[in-house]
Amino acid sequence: MSHPHPELRTPPPLPEGGLRVTPLGGLGEIGRNMTVFEFGGRLLIVDCGVLFPEEEQPGIDLILPDFSSIRDRLDDIEGIVLTHGHEDHIGGVPFLLREKPDIPLIGSKLTLALIEAKLQEHRIRPYTLEVAEGHRERIGPFDCEFIAVNHSIPDALAVAIRTPAGMAVHTGDFKMDQLPLDSRLTDLHAFARLSEEGIDLLLSDSTNAEVPGFVPPEREISNVLRQVFAGARKRIIVASFASHVHRIQQILDAAHEYGRRVAFVGRSMVRNMGIARDLGYLKVPPGLVVDVKTLDDLPDSEVVLVCTGSQGEPMAALSRMANRDHQIRIVQGDTVILASSLIPGNENAVYRVINGLTRWGANVVHKGNAKVHVSGHASAGELLYFYNICRPKNLMPVHGEWRHLRANAELGALTGVPHDRIVIAEDGVAVDLVEGKARISGKVQAGYVYVDGLSVGDVGEPALKDRRILGDEGIISVFLVIDSSTGKITGGPHIQARGSGIEDSAFADVIPRITEVLERSAQDGVVEPHQLQQLVRRTLGKWVSDTYRRRPMILPVVVEV
Repeated sequence: MSHPHPELRTPPPLPEGGLRVTPLGGLGEIGRNMTVFEFGGRLLIVDCGVLFPEEEQPGIDLILPDFSSIRDRLDDIEGIVLTHGHEDHIGGVPFLLREKPDIPLIGSKLTLALIEAKLQEHRIRPYTLEVAEGHRERIGPFDCEFIAVNHSIPDALAVAIRTPAGMAVHTGDFKMDQLPLDSRLTDLHAFARLSEEGIDLLLSDSTNAEVPGFVPPEREISNVLRQVFAGARKRIIVASFASHVHRIQQILDAAHEYGRRVAFVGRSMVRNMGIARDLGYLKVPPGLVVDVKTLDDLPDSEVVLVCTGSQGEPMAALSRMANRDHQIRIVQGDTVILASSLIPGNENAVYRVINGLTRWGANVVHKGNAKVHVSGHASAGELLYFYNICRPKNLMPVHGEWRHLRANAELGALTGVPHDRIVIAEDGVAVDLVEGKARISGKVQAGYVYVDGLSVGDVGEPALKDRRILGDEGIISVFLVIDSSTGKITGGPHIQARGSGIEDSAFADVIPRITEVLERSAQDGVVEPHQLQQLVRRTLGKWVSDTYRRRPMILPVVVEV
């Protein structure tokens, strides 16, 4: 198996007749999925998603793919193929279209409806091409065929990309539920047909490659939900992804069966479920869904609330309910259902919310104690079955952390893909398909781009490091005034601490040290404010470290008069 080397350089020009595949996100992580295909000087992008921040990225709203490697080639982009409507596949589209709004978007009906609603908030009217399974479209030099795949959102598609260099097949996110709620199966017949033609490079979802066996059918969840509804005596509050139409349909069916009314809470949930209902993907019996404002007129035993926050997101409705920071107050006897799996990295945040809800008396039902969610990604058994159908000549695991990519590669090898034809790449690594063989050719920049409020890309690792220090150790500010000609102190030092756990009065012990150091520097002719700030920072920092074993941020301010 080939794999990237940390000292890979910028890839050379693509050989004539070759196909280059460059993932800009989604490899080595769960989210931020984006892959660039290049042939004949033209580009085709598959997905453009976001990654949600973790605890070590304080203040960050979203993490985008790095567009820098394609920024001077925006005119070469033929289109963006969107495999499905989850945020980790479409959330970055508005930020790319800000740079060139007329890049065509290609996707299924529901996927395009979800991204169009999102783009309205950014005041972008996109050019779209609606496709469905079985469609074949020429997009520049890329001959694209779309294949139905089953996932945790309706209308998901894989795409086969034919070029003179060969055929590449990108699965998107998929599984092989044999009893899907919408009766839309992963089209194994189509994959078998492509296999007969010859799949030169298969890019396959790796998220569940470590999990043995097969993913249970979505239908099994319905009985569990009915049991929860039957036993609930007060309100039922369900937290789910705002795009998980199948799960919301099961909640609606159970609510209807047990005589409850449903209200959606949260802007994204209201928007997405409205779209799904209008397009016929969500079947809502008349009178079942009501406005949240009318719930006060109903007894608790007839109420179901559906909201976001299943991943412990701090600003989502469920987290705010747990923190008593929401108009909906959790009371003794409420039932809360977390109808989703845990995204790696979110465990602490989710259990913090569960504990908060339990504190107020809620009965919390989650994947750890009831079967209220099944994954949307193929497990190892399904992947083995899939590879035996596709028989790819080259395999490139995508979508997953390193352990998932490795596990997926091993599955491919077990089904007969030669080790030297399995490419384990990472974000930014260019893979060239030339004369039937896939090889790593170099690496482009593909770091994290942080969205912080209205700022995109302005916050980098140095700023995040400062935020982590502030959050962990606090800040100490030092203010003093010096004579600009002599360098002698004429005012201060005045020291204040915030978040460090050190009382301001404790600094009386270190002020003489700072004064002594500055007096010596004045005698040596050091009067430049920046140099004096560094002296103050080092002196105070050493004292804090020796005395308290802490390393807060130290902010010296030197004013010349």
